[in-house]
Amino acid sequence: MPKSLVIVESPAKAKTIGKYLGEAFVVTASMGHVRDLPAKSLSVDVEHDFAPQYEIIVGREKVVSALKKAAKTADAIYLAADPDREGEAICWHLKQELGATKKPVHRVTFNEITKHAVQEAFNHPSIIDQRLVDAQQTRRILDRLVGYQISPILWDKVKRGISAGRVQSVALRLIVDRDREIRAFVKAEYWSVDVSLAGRTPPPFVARLHKIDGERVNLSNQEETDAVSDQLSSVSYQVADLTRKEKRRNPVPPFTTSKLQQESVRKLRFTAKRAMQIAQQLYEGIEIGEEGAVGLITYMRTDSVRVSGEAQAEAARYISERFGQAFVPERPPVYRSGRGAQEAHEAVRPTSVYRDPASLRRFLTKDQLALYSLIWNRFVASQMPPALYDVTTVTIQGGRFTLRASGRHQRFAGFMQVYIEGKDEASETKPAEAKDETAEETAVEEEAELAIPPLEVGEQLRLLDVTPAQHFTQPLPRYTEATLVKELEEQGIGRPSTYAAILSVIQNRDYVVKAQGKFRPTELGGIVVDLLVESFPHVMDYEFTARMETTLDEIEEGQKNWIEEMHRFYGPFSQWVKEAAVGMRNIKAMEEKTDEICERCGNKMVIRWGRFGRFLACTNYPECKGTRELPPELKEENGIEDEVNASGEAKAEPCDNCGRPMVMKRGRFGAFLGCSGYPECKTIRKLSQTEASSARPAPQPTNEVCDKCGNPMVLREGRFGRFLSCGSYPTCKNIRPISIGVNCPQCTSPLSERRTKRGRVFYGCTAYPKCAFALWDRPVQEPCPRCGAAFLAEKKLKGGGVSIRCVTEGCAYVRETDAAVKANA
Repeated sequence: MPKSLVIVESPAKAKTIGKYLGEAFVVTASMGHVRDLPAKSLSVDVEHDFAPQYEIIVGREKVVSALKKAAKTADAIYLAADPDREGEAICWHLKQELGATKKPVHRVTFNEITKHAVQEAFNHPSIIDQRLVDAQQTRRILDRLVGYQISPILWDKVKRGISAGRVQSVALRLIVDRDREIRAFVKAEYWSVDVSLAGRTPPPFVARLHKIDGERVNLSNQEETDAVSDQLSSVSYQVADLTRKEKRRNPVPPFTTSKLQQESVRKLRFTAKRAMQIAQQLYEGIEIGEEGAVGLITYMRTDSVRVSGEAQAEAARYISERFGQAFVPERPPVYRSGRGAQEAHEAVRPTSVYRDPASLRRFLTKDQLALYSLIWNRFVASQMPPALYDVTTVTIQGGRFTLRASGRHQRFAGFMQVYIEGKDEASETKPAEAKDETAEETAVEEEAELAIPPLEVGEQLRLLDVTPAQHFTQPLPRYTEATLVKELEEQGIGRPSTYAAILSVIQNRDYVVKAQGKFRPTELGGIVVDLLVESFPHVMDYEFTARMETTLDEIEEGQKNWIEEMHRFYGPFSQWVKEAAVGMRNIKAMEEKTDEICERCGNKMVIRWGRFGRFLACTNYPECKGTRELPPELKEENGIEDEVNASGEAKAEPCDNCGRPMVMKRGRFGAFLGCSGYPECKTIRKLSQTEASSARPAPQPTNEVCDKCGNPMVLREGRFGRFLSCGSYPTCKNIRPISIGVNCPQCTSPLSERRTKRGRVFYGCTAYPKCAFALWDRPVQEPCPRCGAAFLAEKKLKGGGVSIRCVTEGCAYVRETDAAVKANA
């Protein structure tokens, strides 16, 4: 009997959905996208309305073939990818590939993978929304045109292998601009004065100097502050004014994608990428005992804070049972989504509030439980009433001085019984005395409990102490993942579903480094931003990028035609590309004069750009090839910071997944950063080029003597393995390979251990390139008992043992070592 074919993106999602649909359906996975623009070419026909030239993604051929085979025997096809642009595009591509089947094709969407939601979606199928497909296709083509036409210019002007992107480059600019603001910031000194006072009843309290002769305080140095402090010590104080107010602190809405990423960074120390990976697992389904696989949260890619009436009613029942009726608001809370939000979607919430974190503890991993608890707590708190505070503000007069003290007492916990939103690092760009009073009141509301004793207007107060304190204004802090995501969202750059990928790309391209969780641009990142801003000011403009996102939204809503918008963008963009190819500064060819002197020939040195950034080079090149690293004063002058410690080790940074320090490790492909929590956490990161160049071990002394100058030779490690080098380098550049004690069978020169570019070890003749003899297996100085060859070779076996064999063609001699025999016993 024919069955209906259901196609989703992942096996986990297929397993969960299949449980709800029954035997009349066959549920299978496409493993994500099946078609895309091929990487080998632009693959966009700009002459014919930007027609994309899609191909099946490498590695997906067998998946597509299996789907076509299943579609032939199915009576209907249901495409059930995620309910967003990417999901709609996946369905559209699948329909194109399966179109020859001539079967009815339905589109089903659901916001949560629960039995009711899935069955309801299949009872009311729809068709593919071409507007969403057009919006996704426009974004993909835009990104391809920008990336594939700007990146080659950067290869020519800066270095190969780097890239530009329509959104990633603008995100990088945010980090670079913030870094330059911090460097240009000039700290300003200011002073505050706190006065400890006591009334008729305890406790004593502290008031801050607010005004002098009716003017706001502005103390900028110690002498002025000491004079004021002396006067404050000699005056009497009384209560001039007293106000008591009720303040409400409202709950925060349930999570959108960006807010979930931000809180995951702040509270759980996850990266945005890690948070989305775990959220995907919770959405697609987790095995929870007798209930089987069930989706625990609603769809995690959303910019809406809407919550269904059914979910709100369930939350109200739970809150009443768990916390009491006082914690249930009179009416269900209503939150306003941001402009352009897709209100058809819901906020990120648990699919059932009755599945509290405690009941799921034994079914979830540590990270899954942490993220689920965050989502569950935020949602429950969003359905509770505000917290109530009694806030007291006291104005105190002491001669010509006016002081202020504020305190608060929590009268009703409200939503704070369950959840309090995390905070980012605060900045202090102006003296506290210069802040407006509204900001002061807001700060009071956010402080911890502050006790103010019972006071009355006119009451005399007793002076206990006067305490001046020095402060300095601080620049805006560097971006963390949380604050960068927040900034991207506020500026309208990119979309929440793309933030995690953006943050990963700019780190993988060595444009930024992350230390103590904060982004700092590398020298390469700064150079790339400067060149792009000079040559592509519109593409790098924050407002221009945000308008493009709005245009994509309008295409999705059917308000604009995607082809017309592509023409509107590409006309001027293609001209900018032509101008940049000629006019962009050539960093490779630039030289900057310095007063540094070459140690080899005495000529002046200049700053040049190389593979690993700027360095000093002799002006007498190529006759003199003297180079050296920039000294500290030139680094500071050029705004360059070391990416490694003085010891040559990478600066400690927290693991993206667990927060523990990353440490330098070495593997078969060289040095890398690995989590110190291994094997519990197996997170690794490749080194940036600067880190890699500085990560090689210090030279080791040997008993060898240089045959050119007579100085001792040292053991060094390079890109292709270890080698012997003269200890007087760079005066003497003599090097020679390390012999392994076996001679080449073709020319009798020594053989040495070497590495390929990818790090694989091999054994080659030291007379290369005159003699090209090489082999993968390690030679052993032992003649072959069968053919008499000068040496044998060790061959590592898949089972973990080692065999000894002859490498001479036609000789089949082989034997297992004792270790291999024991391993196979």
